[in-house]
Amino acid sequence: MLNLGSKGAVPAPAADVVKDGTDASFMADVVEASKSVAVIVDFHAEWCGPCKTLGPALEAAVRGASGKAKLVKIDIDRNPQFASQLRVQSIPAVFAFVNGRPVDAFMGALPPSEIKAFVDRAAAEGGAGAAEAAGIEDALDAADLMLAEGAVADAADTFGAVLEAEPENARALAGLARAFAAAGRADQARATLDSAPAAIANDPALVAVRAQLDLADLAAGAGEAADLRKKVEANPGDHQARYDLALALLAEDDAEGAIEALLELFRRDREWNEGAARSQLFKIFESLGEKNPLALKGRRRLSSMIFA
Repeated sequence: MLNLGSKGAVPAPAADVVKDGTDASFMADVVEASKSVAVIVDFHAEWCGPCKTLGPALEAAVRGASGKAKLVKIDIDRNPQFASQLRVQSIPAVFAFVNGRPVDAFMGALPPSEIKAFVDRAAAEGGAGAAEAAGIEDALDAADLMLAEGAVADAADTFGAVLEAEPENARALAGLARAFAAAGRADQARATLDSAPAAIANDPALVAVRAQLDLADLAAGAGEAADLRKKVEANPGDHQARYDLALALLAEDDAEGAIEALLELFRRDREWNEGAARSQLFKIFESLGEKNPLALKGRRRLSSMIFA
């Protein structure tokens, strides 16, 4: 059974639990922060009398939540964007965010007992949600390690268990596809990617696996890298041999060597075979992932050639 962790959250420092927010900081202060602890958002304005009463009561309730909740206070006159998106029609308006989305709300003033109950509910849900999120990430880390060590079936089982809990978890779906590919079941890997919900269909993790599968198909019949390297050395102008060498290097998991070969081919003739060198370079960059150092370096070098 997938271990989703224990309930509860690590208390945050008291000085951090109440702050003024803006539209510019909303994603960081509210959406992202609520993935680790419940965030209460107080939409108010200077001219609002009930807001002046509600504000201190909210602060007291949040400070009494032992770090399991935070309060972000947003003046809607200066920051109308997210208040409008949340369809705030009157103030005070208070929302509780957990795991990046609003889970509870009220408008108008409430007695302190009800405010405390509202904050306590959000704090409890936020603690459970944070523990579950941490458990999911731990499970995915473990599955990645299993896959790297060759325990393909165990990795697939773990990725599948995560998907049962979170059907739109792109990392888990990509991992399951990689497990099928590692087991020699490329068709099932592609079918897994094709089954992705629309919300994550173009997630970079899935794009990377698609690119890896495409490159594996191309590299399958490329030939031996050693033989192709000799052909290129004997005739540096043999573009097909250089291109095939790049694919052969990919088949040997030498992405760096493949990038070097394709960059050299692009330098010699960028239009050869309808720009095949550039097309395959982009495919390799996608397969490595947008933050991979090899991909970043390769993209910079290719860009410098394109705009030279």
